[in-house]
Amino acid sequence: MSRLWLVRHGPTHMKTFVGWTDVPADLSDTAAIARLEKALPTDVPVVSSTLDRAIKTADAIQGARPRLAHDPRLRETHFGDWENLSWAQIQARDAALARRVFETPGHHAPPGGESWHDFSARVHNGIDAITGDAIVVAHMGVILAVLQRALECSAYEALGHKIDNLSVTSITRATPQSPTWSAQTINQVL
Repeated sequence: MSRLWLVRHGPTHMKTFVGWTDVPADLSDTAAIARLEKALPTDVPVVSSTLDRAIKTADAIQGARPRLAHDPRLRETHFGDWENLSWAQIQARDAALARRVFETPGHHAPPGGESWHDFSARVHNGIDAITGDAIVVAHMGVILAVLQRALECSAYEALGHKIDNLSVTSITRATPQSPTWSAQTINQVL
């Protein structure tokens, strides 16, 4: 069996859509980070996306664990022209497209950004490349894409899950080669 512990990076305090923008994580809650680090297995490697907020969170919880190379496939979704805009600003630009992107996620994409299907395919390629157990420090969208597959639910249903900063979601698969994952815990805040 393979198990992944999906950790959402520390908070950024941004009030806009932040995908590929490289903003730092606030890692000042050292007690929460210590609880998280202690709750994770000590004998599995840590991997993160290539964005600073995930890298620094992975650094903070790594301890003596081995580190795998940062993986760009584990980046947050690319919001394109909607990057760093608030929901109100996105609606003012194109309310109809915004509704399609978030209410019927699939092939619709923000201008210059990724569709849910393209994003999910990228994430699944990154997740499936991990052999054995690992701690994956990534982003809310990444965790939701993984959950959609593990729960065998629609993208819309997956987007309804809350994923807090510094939370753990764990998934398993029967063998390292199996494409079938199942969710064990979702959004566990320690």
